[in-house]
Amino acid sequence: MILAAAKKLIIFAPLFLKRKDNMANHKSALKRIRSNDSKRIQNRYYHKTTRNAVRKLRAMTNQKEAQELLPRVCSMLDKLAKRNVIHKNKASNLKSSITVHVSALA
Repeated sequence: MILAAAKKLIIFAPLFLKRKDNMANHKSALKRIRSNDSKRIQNRYYHKTTRNAVRKLRAMTNQKEAQELLPRVCSMLDKLAKRNVIHKNKASNLKSSITVHVSALA
C-alpha cells in the first residue's frame, strides 16, 4: 500500500522536485541523475510518513491502541535505517523513546 502511494508520488511529483541543471555528458550519468531523483523523492515520502506515525503514536493516550501501533512504527523505523535514510542509532533511540512512552501510558 505504501509502495503504491510512493509510485503515484513519483509519477505526479511536482516539477520543482526534479533537478533541471545536468552537467552530465554520458547516458549512464543522465540515467543515474534520474534514478537518484526518483529515489530521493521516495526516501522523502517514507521519511515523512514515518515521522507522522511517530507523532501520532506520541500523541496517543490509549495504551491499547498505542500498543497495536507500536510494532508498525518500529518496523517503519527499521526500514528507514536499513535504507540509510536515517542513522541506525537514531532509529534505535526513537524506538526506545516511543516504547517508554507506550509503557508509561495508563
